[in-house]
Amino acid sequence: MPGMPRPVDTRERIVRSAARLFLARSYAGVGVADLCEAADVRRGSFYHYFPSKVELAKAVVDLHAGEFHRRMAEAQRDPGADRLRAAADAVFTIQSAFEGKFGRIVGCPFGNLAAELATTDDEVRAHVADALAGWEARLAQICREVAADGALRPGLDPDRVARALLAQIQGLILLAKVRGDSARSIRDDLGTVIDSFLITR
Repeated sequence: MPGMPRPVDTRERIVRSAARLFLARSYAGVGVADLCEAADVRRGSFYHYFPSKVELAKAVVDLHAGEFHRRMAEAQRDPGADRLRAAADAVFTIQSAFEGKFGRIVGCPFGNLAAELATTDDEVRAHVADALAGWEARLAQICREVAADGALRPGLDPDRVARALLAQIQGLILLAKVRGDSARSIRDDLGTVIDSFLITR
């Protein structure tokens, strides 16, 4: 019927509403009733698309992972070492958007879910682990390209650099969250870390 929302619109609305609420509160702090109200759907519609809240959490992880990979793909258009520096800009862009929406740094969606659920829900833990592995793989690809261009410091393993950068990103976002720092501070500190891996010319 004309004017009826397409099924994909309903599902996406639920996922995007959940992504926002999970960041603003927490996974445990958001109930199905909250999600239905935020997405303007009935409970039956919610369970039609998501048999459980766990399935919704996985869809939220996929939503954030897709946005991250899109930003990182844009970063890879830069030449040489700037490809790696652009990774800091990608993190900044995402965190700055969260900061603008919530008025503060609310953390990394992957890190938040991992901290909350890794020891209590193995299905969500595994899904977050896959998302982080994808992030690390993208960073490793950039590091290998930078090494091939002769811009990575001699003796450094690109894959180990990628893992170290992922750990630094997660740590810097967490510190900014608890200290009340800005997204810009994350970018600046991450830029310093990245430069320590690069040959300065």
